[in-house]
Amino acid sequence: MATCGSVCASAETLDSVVASIGNQAITSTDVEQEYRFERFLDGEWPPSPPTAAALDGAREHLTYQLLLTHEEHPGPADIAESEKSAAKRLGALPGEYSHSEDFQRALKELGMTKTELLARIAQQDLVLHLIDERLRPAASPSDDAVAEYYHSTFVPEFQKKNAGATAPPLSEVEDGIKEVLLQKRINELLDEWIEELKPTTNVRFHSF
Repeated sequence: MATCGSVCASAETLDSVVASIGNQAITSTDVEQEYRFERFLDGEWPPSPPTAAALDGAREHLTYQLLLTHEEHPGPADIAESEKSAAKRLGALPGEYSHSEDFQRALKELGMTKTELLARIAQQDLVLHLIDERLRPAASPSDDAVAEYYHSTFVPEFQKKNAGATAPPLSEVEDGIKEVLLQKRINELLDEWIEELKPTTNVRFHSF
C-alpha cells in the first residue's frame, strides 16, 4: 500500500514568514489579506491579482502598523477615539460600492465579519492617530515655505490646468497648501522614525 510521505509534503503550500518584529511573525497570508483589506476599503472589488510591488507595500503597511502600535502603547482615550472613527468609516463604506448587494458580497468574499472589519479599521485608525499626534507638532510648515510652494508649484500647476485664468491669491489657498506641506513632512518624519525603530525592535523583511 502506497503512502503519501514526501510527495504529499511537497504538495503542501507553506505559509511562509515574510516579515518579523522581534519574535512576532508576519506571514504571506497576513500580507495577502492586508492587500485584500486595502482594496476592499477603496471599493476596488474584486481585487486584481497583486503585483510584487503591491505585496511589498501591503507588507510594509502591516509591519509598521504593528511596530508603531507596540512602540506607542496607546491609552484608553486613543483607543476610544479610533473606535469612534472606525465606526464612522464603516458606516460610509457601502457608499464606495454601486449597490448594497455589492458591498455585502465583497464583505463575504473578504472573509471577515462586520465585527472583525470594525476592529481592523480601528487598528488602522489608531496608528494614523498616533502618527498624527506625535509628528504633527514638528511638521508645521513656515510662512516662507508656504509662499515658496504657492509661487513655485501651486500657481504653475493651476495655470497649466486653467489656461488664461488667474490663480487665486495665496490668502484663499493658504490653508490647503499648509496641509499639503504638513502631510509631506509627516511622511518624511515617519520614515525617519521607523528607520530609528528598526534596529531596536529587530524588524526584518524576508523574501516571499
